[in-house]
Amino acid sequence: MDEQTQIELEAAAFRALRKHLMEERTDVQNIDMMNLAGFCRNCLSRWYQEAAAEKGIEMSKDDARESFYGMTMAEWKANYQTEATAEQKAAFGTSSQGH
Repeated sequence: MDEQTQIELEAAAFRALRKHLMEERTDVQNIDMMNLAGFCRNCLSRWYQEAAAEKGIEMSKDDARESFYGMTMAEWKANYQTEATAEQKAAFGTSSQGH
């Protein structure tokens, strides 16, 4: 496989992951993702921002999140985020991954 094809496949996989998290599994909270997988939507948006920076593209944290989420964080929180339970917070507090 040539490098360009690999890049295109990786980009397609990223878009599928983003769509899955942003359209199909809005019920899954970031804290649950962090507790189970060690990353969340905010991590993905930060990695997007870091990739942009490597290409010399300035992007704020808020811009990266809006690009990834497809809306502002305020809109996401209002539409989909729920208050973390005591159990979720405790699991996050003992997680070695952290944000």
